[in-house]
Amino acid sequence: MTDPLVHDHDSGSPWTIDDLKDFPDDAGHRYEIFDGSLLVTPHADVFHGGVANLLNRLLTRQAPDDRIVGQSVGVSRKRTSYFVPDLFVVPKAAFDKGGDALDPADILLVCEVLSPSNARQDLVLKRDEYAIAGIPLYWILDPNKRTLTVLELAADGRYREAAVVEPGRVWRTDKPFPLAFDLGEIF
Repeated sequence: MTDPLVHDHDSGSPWTIDDLKDFPDDAGHRYEIFDGSLLVTPHADVFHGGVANLLNRLLTRQAPDDRIVGQSVGVSRKRTSYFVPDLFVVPKAAFDKGGDALDPADILLVCEVLSPSNARQDLVLKRDEYAIAGIPLYWILDPNKRTLTVLELAADGRYREAAVVEPGRVWRTDKPFPLAFDLGEIF
C-alpha cells in the first residue's frame, strides 16, 4: 500500500486537487494546496470551530433563501491551488454545478478564523489568492482580538479594509446580503 502523502509523481510535478482524493480520512489535519505545494495544518481547536459555527449561525438566520452559508467545502481557481475557508457564502445555484471545489466566481464571501498555527496563511497567502480569484468579500475573524476585519475587493484587484467590527455594537451591511449583528453574540 502506498502512502498518499508521499508524492510519487515525476520529480517536481505539482500537487493537484486530484491528489487529495487519494488521501485517507484524517481527522487530525487539513490539506490545502497552493501553486502545487501541499499545505498541511492541524484541524482547528474547539474554540476556533465554535467561533466559526456561531458566525455561520448568525449569517444563516439572516440569509435570503437563494443564498447558502457553508463550511467544509474547498475553493479552487486552478487544479494546483485549493483552499478550504472556515466559512463562505454562495448563491444556492453554485452547488448545482457539482465538482471538486467551488468556483471562485460563485463566491460572494469567504471568512477565515485566525489561529496561531496558520495566521500567516490567512493574513497573507489566502488574502492574495482570494483577491486574485476575484472573491468580492474576505472577512478575517480574530478570536484573540475579538474583531472581524471586513475586506472588500477594490477596482485594482486588492482588498481594502472596509470595517473593523468589535463586540458591543450592532454592525450592519448589505454585503453579501442585508444583515445586522453584534459580534458580542460570538464572543
